[in-house]
Parts: sequence; structure tokens; C-alpha cells
Amino acid sequence: MTAAGPTVRAIPPGDDRERLTCPDCGFIAYENPKMVAGSVVSVEGRIMLCRRAIEPRKGYWTLPAGFLELHETPEEGAKREAWEEARARIAIDALLAVYSVPRISQVQLIYRATLAEPGFEPGPESLEVALFDWDDIPWSEFAFPSVKWALDEYRIRLGQNVFAPGVNPPGMTGDLF
Repeated sequence: MTAAGPTVRAIPPGDDRERLTCPDCGFIAYENPKMVAGSVVSVEGRIMLCRRAIEPRKGYWTLPAGFLELHETPEEGAKREAWEEARARIAIDALLAVYSVPRISQVQLIYRATLAEPGFEPGPESLEVALFDWDDIPWSEFAFPSVKWALDEYRIRLGQNVFAPGVNPPGMTGDLF
């Protein structure tokens, strides 16, 4: 009887860590970090946030963001996520930040964006979508730490056209609140 694909964890020759391998043919199933793309969307000085309709962190506020699909650029993914979560068509201005969350094997690419055309409303993954003045942002109700990081980076970069993307704040790895 033969194995059904990669079923054994072993260190392949020339490698330095365990991988899921096929004992019959030697195929290695590499497991790599998940890529997330999203955006801080500003509309006339206000910030767009989406209240999550799905787990994890259902009911909490987040940026329009999510996992990249195969054969999709990060910019395309950020635009698709804005449409799926907020029914918003966005125009990307710049890469705002790159965050590493190793505990859950994620790399997050967050863009700075505006609306490309008027209008937004909750998509199927959002309970509501709202624009917030800076002082009215629900800081204690964020779904993920990187939402705060991205908004802080956005504020720092206001008025800047050329800048290096931000990274995780010192000592921060993205654990939930």
C-alpha cells in the first residue's frame, strides 16, 4: 500500500527543519506564511473602518484587509478586500507598512488609499462600515493590534509622499489584545 501524498514530517536532505513529505516519492509540501493585504482608506480626513461580521474577532473594528488569493498582486488584493468588506472602490497611494506576525505565520502589507469613486456600504464580511474622525476612532474596539499600528503609521505619514514603509512597533509581534 502506498502513502497518499505528503504524510510524514521529516527533515529533507539539505534542509534544516521538518517539512511534510511523501515517503514514496519524496515530494515536499512547503508551508509558508499567509500574505495579507489591506488599506487605511481616508475620506475627506476621516478613516474608514469595518465592523467584522465573521470570526475571528466578530463585532470588532478593522481595516478592510484579508488574505491574498493565488495569482493576485498585493495591490489587487487590497482593492478586492476593500470591495468585499466595504463595497468601496479604492485608489492606492503608497505602501504604508509591512507587518510580521510570526505567531500566526502572517505578513501584512498595508496600503494608504482613498476612495476612487463615491460610496461604500457593508459587504458580506462586515456588520457596518463607518468613517471616523481621528478623535472618534474606537481605539479599544480593534480586532487586531496591526489596526492600531497602521493607523499610527498613517498619522505619522500624513503629508508625506515619499517614505519607507513602517514595520512592527518595537517589541510588538501581533498577539491579540
